[in-house]
Amino acid sequence: MKCRFCEKKLKDSVIDLGLTPPSNAYLNDLNFVKKEKKYPLKLLFCENCYLLQTKDFNKPEELFTDDYAYFSSTSDFFLKHAKKYSNEIIKKLNLNKNSFVVEIASNDGYLLRNFREKKIPILGIEPTKSTYLKSIALNIPTINKFFGVDLVKKLLKKHDKADLIIANNVYAHVPNIKDFTKALKNFLKQDGTITIEFPHLLNLLKFNQFDTIYHEHYSYISLSFLIKIFKKYGLKIYDVQKIEAHGGSLRVFSCHESCKNKKISKNIKTILDEELRNGVLNKKAYLKISDNASKVKKEFNIFLKKAKNENKTVVAYGAAAKGNTFLNYCDIDNSLIKYVCDAAKSKQNKFMPGNHLEIKNPKYLEKDKFDYLLILPWNIKDEILSKYSHLKKRGVIFFTAINGIEKI
Repeated sequence: MKCRFCEKKLKDSVIDLGLTPPSNAYLNDLNFVKKEKKYPLKLLFCENCYLLQTKDFNKPEELFTDDYAYFSSTSDFFLKHAKKYSNEIIKKLNLNKNSFVVEIASNDGYLLRNFREKKIPILGIEPTKSTYLKSIALNIPTINKFFGVDLVKKLLKKHDKADLIIANNVYAHVPNIKDFTKALKNFLKQDGTITIEFPHLLNLLKFNQFDTIYHEHYSYISLSFLIKIFKKYGLKIYDVQKIEAHGGSLRVFSCHESCKNKKISKNIKTILDEELRNGVLNKKAYLKISDNASKVKKEFNIFLKKAKNENKTVVAYGAAAKGNTFLNYCDIDNSLIKYVCDAAKSKQNKFMPGNHLEIKNPKYLEKDKFDYLLILPWNIKDEILSKYSHLKKRGVIFFTAINGIEKI
């Protein structure tokens, strides 16, 4: 396999999470189990451009389907996060009714609606039909297409170039990142800004976040890599912020390389130095991911089997992609975890891919008897705890497991 950016030949994988179905390929009926497709889940590191990437087996259309079940507005955290960002960027860029804001992978409109409330012209671009329809129902102008150079050519016949392009948690989901980056440049006004949010690769290494690896994430991004690819397509990064989303992300601000009115922030060098110190540019650091994951898998299985032997019942919360990666890698089924709850109606009464745990409405937690509640989306554990802490009065023990068993 060749690197999807620099096209250098890639060698051995740095972690192999085995055969697993796409993390959002929920099953409506267990009668379809025999038709369930599984693909190898391997990561390779490019020592030339520093891009960590999956070994490809899927086309985007196979992963981001019409019945895609992830809706951003399900999470209170992301609604607040989007509101805060919108208010800050409107003030920072002096956006108004004469501006034009475009969001790539706009999902169900959870973010763009904040700009619409300020009467700022907007456009969403969202390839999954289920979330696109939800956005349209909110009267948010949205195009149901994958973003790329060809689409931008068509859009520029009807629209001006954008003052602000938002691409939150999408860059990692794009197999052809060269076409995507070129399209960003082509759709941006001369003095416009692109903001991109993505889980910081540094945190995968520092905090053993191997459950953030799944087929929908084609790339795992560092600031060091992003600077390289942006430079190739005539873009420059002028600021970067650390944010809490997804267990530690970066928000990057970029513009045309020729733009002279953007002051270059000292934050860039600070984070580049941090990446260098923590081995982000060194293949050896990535080999530790596999060893750490194996240790977590062993400890988790010992814990669940001990609970079972003691007639204790374990249930889980959060049928998210990271939970699927974690449970499938650890070879978990309903003999060890009874079921999983999720607030997204789009997932309820379905079954998790691979491990086939039934997904229930969280209301079920109020009437069922169980001893342990495993929080799979550890990045929003505080939100989950605040909603269900009353279960502790019944003796329920909350815990996470990505870094070993941690009772909360």
